[in-house]
Amino acid sequence: MSEREPLEKDSRLTPTSAVLDEAHLGDIHGAFGTIRLSDVAPRRTWRRRLLTLAAIVGPGIIVMVGDNDAGGVSTYAQAGQDYGYSLLWTLVLLIPVLIVNQEMVVRLGAVTGVGHARLIKERFGRFWAWFSVGDLFLLNFLTIATEFIGIKFAGEYFGFSANWVVPLAALILIGITVTGNFRRWERAMFVFVGASLLVFPLVLLSHPDPGAAMKGFVIPSVQGGFTSNAALLVIAIVGTTVAPWQLFFQQSNVIDKRITPRWLDYEKADTIIGAFVVVIGAACIMMASASAFTGTADFGKFDSALTIARGLHNHISPLVGSIFALLLFDASIVGASAVTLATSYAFGDIFGLRHSLHRGFREAKLFYGSYTGMVALAAAIVLIPNAPLGVITTAVQALAGILLPSATVFLVLLCNDRAVLGPWVNKAWLNAVAGLIVSVLLVLSLVLVVTTVIPSIDVTQLVVVLSSVMGVALVGGGLWLWLSQRGAALVPQVPRAERENWRMPALALLERPTWSLARRIAMLTLSGYLVVAIILLAVKAVELAIARH
Repeated sequence: MSEREPLEKDSRLTPTSAVLDEAHLGDIHGAFGTIRLSDVAPRRTWRRRLLTLAAIVGPGIIVMVGDNDAGGVSTYAQAGQDYGYSLLWTLVLLIPVLIVNQEMVVRLGAVTGVGHARLIKERFGRFWAWFSVGDLFLLNFLTIATEFIGIKFAGEYFGFSANWVVPLAALILIGITVTGNFRRWERAMFVFVGASLLVFPLVLLSHPDPGAAMKGFVIPSVQGGFTSNAALLVIAIVGTTVAPWQLFFQQSNVIDKRITPRWLDYEKADTIIGAFVVVIGAACIMMASASAFTGTADFGKFDSALTIARGLHNHISPLVGSIFALLLFDASIVGASAVTLATSYAFGDIFGLRHSLHRGFREAKLFYGSYTGMVALAAAIVLIPNAPLGVITTAVQALAGILLPSATVFLVLLCNDRAVLGPWVNKAWLNAVAGLIVSVLLVLSLVLVVTTVIPSIDVTQLVVVLSSVMGVALVGGGLWLWLSQRGAALVPQVPRAERENWRMPALALLERPTWSLARRIAMLTLSGYLVVAIILLAVKAVELAIARH
């Protein structure tokens, strides 16, 4: 069968199945165990439950640790160097954002068996599919480049030339992915996940100030005041911690691992564990950097992750500097693998190609070819001399934060689509939390846009005004939604056993939802705003690059 032939022809797929690739059906072969397709016995003992969790665990932890990638490590370290402990509170607030967003994609993946990009294309049309995936491809490619920036800096810290460290890392990335074996790839990822535990000796050896750290966690503030540059960094922290690529990666990875609604609770546990892992790791990096630079001449003068490593070397010890550089390299490998795979998965979704790590290279040439091509091109770009790599890294994370609201909007719409999720659609409280998340993200990006256009504006007052307007809009929208649904029929409760066996019908059997005029105007307004915000972000990045050179 050609890669471009309809995948519905695969022998194990039925005409009513939504799953598009035979490789996405069958036994679960996790890094730490196997669950047979025929295994439907309830888990009544803790031992059985823990063994099941061990087999399921993977997509949630890998996507979260991949989120603490080179850009993440650099951004968290910048927050510590430029603002001390004062931005630790942002990480606490991001825990529910991570869990809510990723729980929705986990549910979509397990119930539908169809990737995020394919669902957007089939339910909203080609325009919106290309709008969301076009943003994703651009952002992901830039993010992959930042992973190689991290690899370059890590190599330079130890005195190795980027001309061979970067190509070697690219070969490692290609080698662990293009194997045609999902379990082998997942086990390789867990080796690098284990190496990320170096954050604990990093923070312990840095001797952070416990009082200042506790204050930073519980009292929202910004050392030196909330300026335009601070807004850029806060958006970067949001963008690197809750990146749009995570939505596409985890949904497709859940499908590729063959997780169904029967195992959904275990995959949610995997996701929650991962959320705490990513935030704890981020906090350790931020505290180590704050401890090293507070009170020194280098405080507030972030340049790049390389200067962070050297600063830790000089202000604390050579061992701490080396640990940070190793963390940077490890984070870059995990991040590059996850982000590139997210892009290749989306590529396969949009063009109807085979896209599974269970398939060998000959069966999925375009899937693995797109992965290899992106890795090679991103590695080549990083070798361009004299590029402002530190500013590029921060700008890419901020771009992720700006694009996140639109990605979350599509996610919420899909999770309220009863034809897609049936009894698994969002509950009202979850929609309220998601609406609050989108509103906060829009306020942050609006702050960046307005302060870039009007640098002299009082940022604190701007935040108060925008938050008040957004709050009124949220209350008004919630009231309108409540009134419009008062007369709606109650959704019948579905027994648990039936829910566990409910899967989305084939996409061809579903009628595309009709959008109201108000929804179309709202979505077009949001997309237009995002274009303006991206342009102004580029202006801000250029200004910072000029200021630092």
